[in-house]
Amino acid sequence: MQQPDTTAAVPADTGRIAALLSALGLQADERQLLQLQDYLALLQRWNKTYNLTALRDPAQMFTHHLADCLAALPPLQRAWGGREGLRLLDVGSGGGLPGVLIAILCPALQVSCVDTVGKKAAFIRQAGAELRLPNLRAEHARVEQLPGRYDLITSRAFATLLDFVTLTQERLAAGGLWLAMKGKRPDDEMAVLPGDVEVFHVEPLTVPGLDAERCLVWMRPRA
Repeated sequence: MQQPDTTAAVPADTGRIAALLSALGLQADERQLLQLQDYLALLQRWNKTYNLTALRDPAQMFTHHLADCLAALPPLQRAWGGREGLRLLDVGSGGGLPGVLIAILCPALQVSCVDTVGKKAAFIRQAGAELRLPNLRAEHARVEQLPGRYDLITSRAFATLLDFVTLTQERLAAGGLWLAMKGKRPDDEMAVLPGDVEVFHVEPLTVPGLDAERCLVWMRPRA
């Protein structure tokens, strides 16, 4: 396997990361701040070889990836409620967004990231090892081929809502929730969801430093 470019990446300052977390109402200790910093540096370094994301500029990575994904964490944490033993599946995780960030800031959650591209799964596996995240797993597979069930299933820029719930419906545990990160409110996509899927909340998000519409679409099987 081709090795990633070892040229030093430009790290984000932990003070800037701490300010972002504060603006979003998120808590992190010093270890988690360093993990977030190191994750961004890893993403920048590996991206030069593996093309994990189309973004190359560190400033854009900070706003369009780190800030964009972290904005979804407060609602996710409210839904999770700190309960032990819950399993989360991040579908089409790419370079680990948002799965790796969830694993860092929600260490009691068991996070699995699945992607059909081997080099992306390999990067997430390496990130989990280097950042010492025992609650993070990477799966190189199609989501419909995975075993097991998950309490929370997330996606970001993965597919339409219809494809998302169709591909993952056998992976959702009883009482589980789907959480899709979207740009503007996807009314057209919601309109074609099957009758046994309920959209029970669409939550607008404000991303610090990013002037763009963002929302979370919460779904569950209809009772």
